[in-house]
Amino acid sequence: MASASPLDLKLDRALGERTAAAFAKGLGLRTVGDLLSHYPRRYARRGELSALTELPRDENVTIVAEVLSAVNRPMRAKRGSILEVTISDGTGILTLTFFNQAWRQGELKPGARGIFAGKVGDYKGSAQLAHPDYELFEEDPDPQRAAAWAQLPIPIYPATSTVASWQIQKAVGVVLDTLGALDDPVPDAVRAQRKLMPFARALELIHRPQVDADWGGARKALRFQEAFVLQAALLQQRARLRSVAATARTPGPLLEGFDAALPFTLTGDQRAVGQQIAHDLAEPVPMNRLVQGEVGSGKTLVALRAMLAVAESGGQSALLAPTEVLAQQHLRSIARTLGPDLSARLRPTLLTGQLPVAERRKAMLAAVSGSARIVVGTHALLGDKVEFFDLGLVVVDEQHRFGVEQREALRLKGQQPPHVLVLTATPIPRTVAMTVFGDLDISSIAELPAGRSPIESFVVPLAEKPGWISRVWERVAEELAKGHQAFVVVPAIDRTVTEGELLDVSPAANVTDVLASLRENPVLAGRRIEALHGRLPGDEKDALMRDFAAGAIDVLVATTVIEVGVDVPNASTMVVLDADRFGVSQLHQLRGRVGRGGVQGLALFVTGAEELTLARERVEAVASTLDGFELANKDLELRQEGDVLGSTQSGGRSSLRLVRVAKDGELIAEAREVAADILDSDPTLAEHPALRDALERRLDAEAEAFLAKN
Repeated sequence: MASASPLDLKLDRALGERTAAAFAKGLGLRTVGDLLSHYPRRYARRGELSALTELPRDENVTIVAEVLSAVNRPMRAKRGSILEVTISDGTGILTLTFFNQAWRQGELKPGARGIFAGKVGDYKGSAQLAHPDYELFEEDPDPQRAAAWAQLPIPIYPATSTVASWQIQKAVGVVLDTLGALDDPVPDAVRAQRKLMPFARALELIHRPQVDADWGGARKALRFQEAFVLQAALLQQRARLRSVAATARTPGPLLEGFDAALPFTLTGDQRAVGQQIAHDLAEPVPMNRLVQGEVGSGKTLVALRAMLAVAESGGQSALLAPTEVLAQQHLRSIARTLGPDLSARLRPTLLTGQLPVAERRKAMLAAVSGSARIVVGTHALLGDKVEFFDLGLVVVDEQHRFGVEQREALRLKGQQPPHVLVLTATPIPRTVAMTVFGDLDISSIAELPAGRSPIESFVVPLAEKPGWISRVWERVAEELAKGHQAFVVVPAIDRTVTEGELLDVSPAANVTDVLASLRENPVLAGRRIEALHGRLPGDEKDALMRDFAAGAIDVLVATTVIEVGVDVPNASTMVVLDADRFGVSQLHQLRGRVGRGGVQGLALFVTGAEELTLARERVEAVASTLDGFELANKDLELRQEGDVLGSTQSGGRSSLRLVRVAKDGELIAEAREVAADILDSDPTLAEHPALRDALERRLDAEAEAFLAKN
């Protein structure tokens, strides 16, 4: 446990139960450390007026403005009154409305200035705030003091409808005034070399700056500390994983026979990554390796060769897949690739939550007895009752679908720590890899197997060319006439429920409507068109994919359940409707489902997004290149930080507050180098107790978040 710090104090002790409850519910802030790391998102001035013409609808905003007028009038339809207050920034006007609160007219007099906060609504085409919170600025009779006061930066915090920015500011002030001495996790020598202010001073100045240079210097110090502590934690985790013993696994006749029977030659990248994995498996410490590679580059084959090396010594491998469709396909693909003899010896077994009770019990028995050397499954593999005889290798497919906790839960099922191999078809920029997967070694497969045809990609811009949608279906019909098949991917299952969400605000293309429309489309007459989505029973999804793979279905209308891993060599065409509703990596993944069998692939991204919008830019970026690594960097530029890292990639609230992976690559690399030097010379951090405490505090917070979620 970390030694006690003022940052560990619960907010109910510092601010009282009522305020603490509001902060916990509205912002997830529970300790003094949480509150003080809830940094201002910008700084305003009392003399500054915000741009009212650019306020987004249906979002909570905080603005600095001046009252123009305040008029109280009776309501027409019922008893009571409405106070309408207009405020301005000199370019735009915003209306504030208060019901039955005429007394506020005495406060909100023309010329008064203050901070106003609330959700922007729309009334007859004009922006308005209904019942906003506000705090007016006091006038100072001393001209010099008033001038200095007007120039003080006002911190504007990320707020909610229940907790306003100035309420956060006041709470921060209370905490700072009573804060005890703080240890700085950044060593004095490092801070001096980089000309950084101490931690306590940085917290004071980021929240209560006197001039802009104050918060600028504070952010610089806190950004480095954030990157430094994160990288130290990842490096420490990496060292911890390598400090335990694992069973060394070396390949033998099983893998040799398998390789000799392959009907193709491994690519250079597949051989190189295979050698890296073989080296790791032969070590007496656990492998922790991430293999990233383009869609169709052969990552699963590389993983299967690792499984054979583990099976040589009687060990078992568990492959964790994100969806039941993909788990079933992995099982079929593994059995087919192994061939009948090896399959009979290794007994690849499926374990998912949708299995009938008898089959599930049989699969669990095969795992615990060791008769199944390869077990493929979904989250069901993580269940308490699932045990293994000798778990030697954990393979996690599509890492971005799983959190750190799930990887760890499966790893703990080995009597000795198993080797871990993580696969992803989402290429990862270097800075994200350092930030999210810093505890893993990373291998890349960029080379595609021989015979893969490049995929032609086109944007179908319905905003400018609405008539082009008919040409899309004609183009699908042309591909079907050649004997090929097509995917049509949509974001929603029906008009109200989307995959993974309960409600979608605006109508989206959906399976139900698109299926009916395509079945009635004369250019597709006589074609078998079916639907696949997450609400179908597992056996029905499996049967549909079997039929599609066998060529019995011409067009499959689906949600993103087919995004990863689904392999139908005869599918040549991918149509994505409402493509702007998908992310860059999703579109790249979807496109990779076609052109896998030597036939020319075609991807049509249909979008109603306007030109020059961010949504349209995402779609055009994917259509412009097949290079996943180029797209990953483009994605990083276009997306918000939280979207890149994902809430599943850390134990609790994201540890990144000020560091931006897209822009701070150099800072992250420098922080990692500094942290590595310190841990190399002082592995136990005996000479750096403040850093040790910060890392222990981080582990405690992640454990607490994990327990809360489970």
